[in-house]
Amino acid sequence: MYTARMKIVFFGTPDFAVSTLERLMASRHSVALVVSRPDRPVGRRQVVTPPPVVEKARQLDLDILQPKNLKSPEVDRALAEIEADAAVVVAYGKLIPTSLLEIPRHGFINLHPSLLPRHRGPSPIQWALVCGDRATGVTTMQLDKGMDTGPILLQQRVAIEDRETADLLAPRLADLGADLIVRTLDELEDGSLTARPQPADGVNETPMLRRNFAKVDWSMPARQLVNRLRGFTPWPGLYTKFRDGRLKIFGLEEVKPSPRGKEDPGTVLSAEDEGIVVRCGKKTAARITEVQREGRRRMPVDAFLIGERVTRGETLS
Repeated sequence: MYTARMKIVFFGTPDFAVSTLERLMASRHSVALVVSRPDRPVGRRQVVTPPPVVEKARQLDLDILQPKNLKSPEVDRALAEIEADAAVVVAYGKLIPTSLLEIPRHGFINLHPSLLPRHRGPSPIQWALVCGDRATGVTTMQLDKGMDTGPILLQQRVAIEDRETADLLAPRLADLGADLIVRTLDELEDGSLTARPQPADGVNETPMLRRNFAKVDWSMPARQLVNRLRGFTPWPGLYTKFRDGRLKIFGLEEVKPSPRGKEDPGTVLSAEDEGIVVRCGKKTAARITEVQREGRRRMPVDAFLIGERVTRGETLS
């Protein structure tokens, strides 16, 4: 059995944060309190549902706090009474007020799923894919009043696989980050870790994901569109206008070498069982391999073409 070294308050909300909470519970450190976002309506029926971190904390019989506002006196009081050595933040979903940052002895330690300062902001996993990065990683950092601007503690790099999508990359980074958090706490406690400022160069500020990102702009190069689909899977996805409705795209690959021609972007170059080839920007082309018509099931293109006669020269928009 480990002897608990550090008393931790854990801030987290989605599935991504669960791995770190589990890893902390298996470490020599002690989780004194879990702070998460309030329950909210989920799904078509809008059933009020607790966040994944709250469900896991209940399974682990941990004390839970779900404040509507982190500036409420109950949060200050809880942290002060616990006398936490550190607060660990993993995808909590809101900025931590500066009034809280100095309460724990070692401050607030944040796990960020990119190699800071690359991809600061709310969607670093998705934008690593959208930008076509060949590698990404996880960073532990000390929170300050900025958005992902605090000094770096530890980092670990990992290669991005060729066809990896955001929903596949996220759990890999969650597991990697869970181990890095525990290592960070260990080294902070024994005094072997010193924070270092983030470099001023190489900063990319990522935006909040929005539904309108899903609309295909066929004037983009094929590789860029493929990367957007990877980054926007599972949400917001990618779709194009097809005749009188939307056609959601689940499979897209760059065609190399691209067929020659002067067609406008969005023009169908061919429609065969292997896929629908569409002209993209900068004289490139992409092959659509899996789709879903509005109100219908998801299907490979060969099945789609049985019911839909797509012709060369037709335009997607």
